[in-house]
Amino acid sequence: MRKLCLTAFVAAALLWSCETDKDLQQPEETQKVDLTVSADELERQAINIGGRQCHSMHVLERQLKENPGLLQRMEAIEARARINAKPGNGNGNGNGNGNGNGGGDGGSDNLGVINIPVYVHVIYNNSQENISDAQVNSQIAVLNDDFRASNSDVNQVPNEFAGLVADSEIQFTLAGITRKASSRTSWGTNDAMKSSANGGVDVITPETHLNIWVCNIGGGILGYAQFPGGSASTDGVVVSPQYFGKQGYVSAPFDKGRTTTHEVGHYLNLRHIWGDGRCKRDDFVADTPSSDGPNYGCPSYPTVNCRSNDMTMNYMDYVDDACMYMFSEGQKARMRDLFGAGGARESMLN
Repeated sequence: MRKLCLTAFVAAALLWSCETDKDLQQPEETQKVDLTVSADELERQAINIGGRQCHSMHVLERQLKENPGLLQRMEAIEARARINAKPGNGNGNGNGNGNGNGGGDGGSDNLGVINIPVYVHVIYNNSQENISDAQVNSQIAVLNDDFRASNSDVNQVPNEFAGLVADSEIQFTLAGITRKASSRTSWGTNDAMKSSANGGVDVITPETHLNIWVCNIGGGILGYAQFPGGSASTDGVVVSPQYFGKQGYVSAPFDKGRTTTHEVGHYLNLRHIWGDGRCKRDDFVADTPSSDGPNYGCPSYPTVNCRSNDMTMNYMDYVDDACMYMFSEGQKARMRDLFGAGGARESMLN
C-alpha cells in the first residue's frame, strides 16, 4: 500500500511539473497576446507605498475603456512587432531564454541612429516646480546615456546579462522648453496637463516630437506615458518635477533621471519587464526573463522568480534609480521597430 501511494505521489508530482513548465514556456502558436492588465495586477502595484509608482498601465486601461478603437490599433502595432522580430526579418529573435517573441539584434534595420527631438513643458505652482534649464538639460543627458548604453553604471550588469546590454541607437535633442504657471497643486493622471483648455499646455507636433510634461502629478506617482497607438492630442510622457533630471529639485531615491528613461521606454512600446502579471504574463521580449512581479529598492543579485534570475537592473522594472542601468537587445529591436516603414512612429524620422 505504501509503495502504491508513493508511486501515485511521484506521478502526480511529474504531472504538476510538466503542467508548470507548459505554463512558463508556452509555444508561440498557442500564446495569447493580451495587451490589457488585470484589475488584480493594478491593485497589486497600487498598494506599494514608498516605492516606484508608474501609472502608465492604469492610464492605458482608462484609455482602452474610453476609446474603443485603441485596442485594435495597438494589436496591429503588436502584430507588426512580433512579425518583424522573427528570424530573417532584420531584427533577430533574441537568445530565446525569456518569455515572448520580441527580437534580438536591432542593428540591421538600416535606420541608423535615430534622433528624437523633445519639447519639455514645465507647469508649476511654486518656484521649486519651476525647474531650471539646467535640470531639464540634465534629463536629456540621462536619456542619451541610458538609451546609448553610455551610462557610467552599465558596468554593474552581472555577467549573466552583460551580453544582452543594448545601445538602442536612439538619442534625444532638446527642441524647446515651455513654462506655464498654474494654481493647481496636483494634476492627477487624466491628461489635463496636456490641454490648454484645462490650464495645461497643448501637445506640439507629436508626429515628429516627443512631448514631456513636467508637473506635480500627486498621489506619490512618479510618472506615466502613453503607448503608441493612442490619441495624438495626448501623446507623450508626464513626470513629476522632483523625479525629472539629476540635479536641482530632485528627490532620492528617484533622483538620477531614470523615471523619464522608464516612461520613454513605455512611449517606445516597452512593457514592464515582469509583463504586468505573474509568471505566465508576457512583456513581448524574448531575452528578458519571466518574473512574478516588480522589484523594488535595490535587490541583490541573483533575485530568483519563475525559475530564473530576474533582470532587476532593467530600466523597465520598479527598482530605485541607482539600481537600473540597462535595456536588452530584444527591447532595442522592439523600440526601433516603431520607426521602420509603416511603423507607429515612422514620421519622427522625416
